[in-house]
Amino acid sequence: MFERYTQSARRVIFLAREEASQHGSPFIESEHLLLGILRENEALAVRIGGETGSVNSFRKEVEGKTTIKQSLIGSREVPLSADSKRILILAAKEADDLGHRQIALAHFLLGILRVDKCIAARILQSHGSSLLAIREETIRDMRWAGGFDIDDER
Repeated sequence: MFERYTQSARRVIFLAREEASQHGSPFIESEHLLLGILRENEALAVRIGGETGSVNSFRKEVEGKTTIKQSLIGSREVPLSADSKRILILAAKEADDLGHRQIALAHFLLGILRVDKCIAARILQSHGSSLLAIREETIRDMRWAGGFDIDDER
């Protein structure tokens, strides 16, 4: 399933699983994907959040919008929620529509924004991110969001 993902995109899934476990969630939710993206590329937190943008400020927003439970101990598989599955499917569609062979962080952001009722999309929207703006920036230059990994091609 993840063969088209860049190394950075694969790390996002790992980091999102870690976030879900730390929040005591039985599923990887959209907000965990967003935190995974921002942990993988902290410059995006500043770019999206402005002067106050940091992974910790986004984490506080997530915690304000969700119920945090006791951390899950041990290494257990945490499945994707329905929204997260949809985000990953839409990220792949965005990559296809843009003619990109690989799925990268920008495609994840586009997928999140297309599931506009999820917590992560509402957080991005509250910071002024829109599907059109992110897509235009992605078309202009994939490197803005970590782009493709070094030596990877479109």
